Amino acid sequence: MSPDAISPADSACYHCGLPVPPQADHVVAVDGRQRRMCCAGCEAAARLIVDNGLTDYYRRRDAMPEWRPEAIPDELRELGHFDHPDFQQSFVRPVGEHERETSLILEGITCAACVWLNERHIGLQPGVSAVQVNYATRRVRVRWDERRIKLSDILKAIQSIGYRAYPYDAARAEDVADRERRTMLWRVFVAGFGMMQVMMYAVPAYIAGDGEMTLREELWFRLASLILTLPVVLYSAAPFFRHALRDFRLRRLGMDVPVALGVGGAFLASLWATLVKGPEVYFDSVTMFVFFLLGGRYLEMLARARAVRGIEELGKILPAFSERLPHWPLQDGEQVPVSQLVPDDCVRVRPGGVVPADGVVIDGVSEVNEALLTGESRPVPKEAGSPLTGGSINVSSPLVMRVEQVGENTRLAAIRHLMERAASEKPKLSALSDRWATIFVVTLLVLATATGIGWYLIDSSRALWVFVSVLVVACPCALSLATPAALTVATDALARMGVLVTRGHAIEVLARVNHYVFDKTGTLTMGQMRLEETLPLGSMGSESLCALAAALEQGSEHPVAEALRDAAAGKPPVTVSDVTAVTGHGMAGRYNGGEVWIGRPDFIASRSGLSMSADVAAMEAKTGTVIALADERGWLGLFRFADSLRPAAADMIRRLAAARISVTILSGDAPRAVAAIGHQLGIADAHGGMTPQGKQAFIGRLQEDPAKVVAMIGDGVNDAPVLAQAHVSVAMGSGTDLARNQADIVLLGENFTHLGNGAGLARRTLRIIRQNLWWAFAYNLAAIPLAMMGHVTPLIAGVGMAGSSLLVVLNALRLRHQEQDKNGR
Repeated sequence: MSPDAISPADSACYHCGLPVPPQADHVVAVDGRQRRMCCAGCEAAARLIVDNGLTDYYRRRDAMPEWRPEAIPDELRELGHFDHPDFQQSFVRPVGEHERETSLILEGITCAACVWLNERHIGLQPGVSAVQVNYATRRVRVRWDERRIKLSDILKAIQSIGYRAYPYDAARAEDVADRERRTMLWRVFVAGFGMMQVMMYAVPAYIAGDGEMTLREELWFRLASLILTLPVVLYSAAPFFRHALRDFRLRRLGMDVPVALGVGGAFLASLWATLVKGPEVYFDSVTMFVFFLLGGRYLEMLARARAVRGIEELGKILPAFSERLPHWPLQDGEQVPVSQLVPDDCVRVRPGGVVPADGVVIDGVSEVNEALLTGESRPVPKEAGSPLTGGSINVSSPLVMRVEQVGENTRLAAIRHLMERAASEKPKLSALSDRWATIFVVTLLVLATATGIGWYLIDSSRALWVFVSVLVVACPCALSLATPAALTVATDALARMGVLVTRGHAIEVLARVNHYVFDKTGTLTMGQMRLEETLPLGSMGSESLCALAAALEQGSEHPVAEALRDAAAGKPPVTVSDVTAVTGHGMAGRYNGGEVWIGRPDFIASRSGLSMSADVAAMEAKTGTVIALADERGWLGLFRFADSLRPAAADMIRRLAAARISVTILSGDAPRAVAAIGHQLGIADAHGGMTPQGKQAFIGRLQEDPAKVVAMIGDGVNDAPVLAQAHVSVAMGSGTDLARNQADIVLLGENFTHLGNGAGLARRTLRIIRQNLWWAFAYNLAAIPLAMMGHVTPLIAGVGMAGSSLLVVLNALRLRHQEQDKNGR
C-alpha cells in the first residue's frame, strides 16, 4: 500500500510500520496530512526528515526501515567513544590537515530510497564534505572536517532517522548478506513448493477427457490451487509488486512493471474464473513463472555476491590478535589486538599465521603466500630486510617483523578502497543496457495492450491470457542481466588473478585496446636501480658526490633516488636546503650557499646555462640510465644506473606482437638507454627524454585516430597525468599512491603474464556480453510475435522468460570457470 493512502486512523506507524499503541498520541504532518507515529522516536525521526526537506523518502521507499532499538550494538550506546583518537586509528584515516574519512557499515538499508535518504541527510550535516552509500556492500563512506563536526555527531544523525552505523566489521556485514540470501532462498523455496503442489492439482485437469471430471471436482482442484498460490503471490512475488509500485510513484518503468502486471493479471483472472466458474485458470503458470524468475535472480545474486565477497574477504583476512614482542630481542611475547599495533612495534608471526600489518622482516627466514593480494600462487621467500604485506600468510618458519604501516595506511586497505570504488561505479555498458531495457519495457507495454485489445475484439475468451503471455514472455530481464552479470563475474575473476579493476569502465575498454604504451623504469624493468658508475667532473670525490646526490633525492620515491640513498649509506650526511622537485626532470636545492641540481643532463643544462659536457654523451652511449649533478659553477659529476627487465616482459611483448597490437615505450630516461631496452624487447617505437607533458601529448596524438584505443602502463608520479589521459590505464602494484589512484587497473602481482591473461579474459567477457545480448534480442524477437498470435500460453511464457534469464547468468558464470582452468585452481 502506498504511504499516501494511509489515513491518521490507521493502526500502523507511518514511519516504521509497527502497530501504534492505543494510548500513543504522536502525530507528524507529512505532505500536508497528519500521520500517526508509534513512539516519540519515530515522531522525532519523521520531524527531522520533514524539517530537512526530505519527505521524498516516504514516496521513494518500497520497504519499511528495520528499526529495532534493541538491536543497536552496545558500542553505539556510548557514541562519545568514537571521537577518541586511539579508538579512531583503526578505521579513520586523514585526507587533509583537518579532513577525516571513514567507512562504516550501515544497517537498516532496505531499498534505494534508504540510500537516497541517508546520502542527503548526512550530506546536510555541517562539516560533512562527502558521503557515498554503496547499496551492494551496505557501506557508507563519509568525509568530514573534524573542526566543525565530530564522528559521534554523524552517527547520531544517522541514528536519528532510524538507521545504524558503526565501524565496518566484516563478520556483521556477512551476517547482513547472509540474511538477504536466506530471505531470497525462502522466497524461491515457497515458490518452488507451491509450483509443485499446484502442478499436482493442474495435471488432472490437463489429462482428463470430456466428462471424466465433474464440475465439483474441478472447483475443488481450483480452490486448492488458489490456496497454494496465495503464499507464492503474497510472499515470494511481493518484491515485484513493491518495486513496480515504487516505479509508478517515481513515474518510470522498470523491469518489475511487466512482471507485476503479468503475475497480478494472471492471478486476478484466475481468481475471478474460480469465483464465477470461468473456463480457464492460470495458477500453475503463475507459480512456475515466479519460481523460475526468482531462481534466476537468486543465481544472479550469488554471482554479484562473489564480487562483493572479494572485498569482504579482504576485510576479514587480518587476524584479530597478534603476538607483540615489547622487549625485543627478548622473546617474551604478549597477545594484543591488531588495532593496537603502532609503527615500530615488533611482532612474531608463527607458521600458518597471517601477517597483521605492513612491515619488514628483522629476524627469521621463511616463505610467505601472497596469493589473495597478488594472485601469485607460489610462496615468496622472505629474510631479514624483506618487506611484508599485511594479509599475507607465513608458510614455513617463524618470522619477527617490525611494523611500518597499520590500519587504513596499509597496502591491504588501499586495495580494499580501490575495489570499493570499482563496485560503486556503473559501467557504460551496463548503463546503456539499462537504458535499452527501459525503452523495451515501454514498447512491450504498448504491444501487450494493443494485442489484448485486438484479441478482445477477435476472441474475448483468449484476450487476457494472450495479454499476460506477451507481458511475461518478453520481460527484458535477460536484456538487463546480460551486461552486469558478465562484468561482475569478470571483475571477481580478474581480482583473483591479481588484476584489480578500480574503475567501472576498465574491462570493456581493456578488451578493445589495440595500442599499449609502456613506461620503462619500474614498469618494463624491475625498478631496482643499481649504481654502476660514478664519474667526478669537478673537485668533489665519488663519495662526496653520492652523499650530496642522496641528500637532494632524500624525499623522492623514484628508483634512482633509492639507489643513490643506498649508495650513500654509511657516508657522512650532507646538509642541503630549499629542495624542490621538478616533476619528470629532477631536483633543485641549495648547498654551501649556492644552487645545485640533480637530474637529466638536458634539464640541468637548461636550468644552469651550462653547455652539455662531452662526458655526458660518452656515458649515455653505454647501457643504463644517466643522471647528472651540477652547481652554478659547472658539472660536478655523472651517475650511471643499471636495471633489469621484468621476467615476463618479453613474453608479454611477443603476445602483443602476435595479436598485431601496437606497442610503444615512453620514458624520461636517455634516448639511447630507452632504445636499448626497446631493441632487447623487439619494440621499434621507443622514445626517451620524454617529459610528463610530452608523454601526455604523445597519448593525445594517438587518440586523434578514432580507431585507436590506448592503454598506458606505468608506476610513478611522472606517469599520473598520462594514466589519466589514456583510454584505460594500468598501474604497477608497487607504484606510488598517486599513480594507483589515477589508474583504472592495478597489477598487484606486477606479473605481465597476469595482465596478458586479464586482457584475454576482458575480451572473453565482451564476447559473453555480446552472446547474452544477441540471445536476449533473438529470444524476444522470436517470442513476442508468437505470443501476440496466441501460440504461447502463460505457462510456456513463464518458462521461456525465466529460462532466458537463467541462461544469461549461467553463460556469465563460465568466465569464472575459464579463469580457474587457466590458473589451475
